[in-house]
Amino acid sequence: RKKTPLAEVAWDGPLVSIKFAGPNIGQRETPIIQEDIGPYLKLKTIKYLVLDLSAVSFMSSMGLSMFIGARNAAAAVGAQPVLFGLNKDLKSLMAMMKMDKLFKVVDSQADLNKLLSK
Repeated sequence: RKKTPLAEVAWDGPLVSIKFAGPNIGQRETPIIQEDIGPYLKLKTIKYLVLDLSAVSFMSSMGLSMFIGARNAAAAVGAQPVLFGLNKDLKSLMAMMKMDKLFKVVDSQADLNKLLSK
């Protein structure tokens, strides 16, 4: 487990879970977060990359770009990228940008647990 001011990364075998501190993922936060999470996105043992946005209320275009990069890195090692904890506004943003097609979007902890138990 690695905790920084902007993100907490938990790695447990086939699962990498990243909980973002929020409330914003913008121009200032994005490069710092990318540096913090980059090494975990290259792990060839992961099956799921869970990006927990439950504490995030705003995301800039740089944040969206970082998420696409994380998704592509996960796909490169065969991991399924999962978005969890989206509020209504972020969910609308992801749908508008068609990013909900790139990720598995999970709304509840129960649904996340069910997905990860497969």
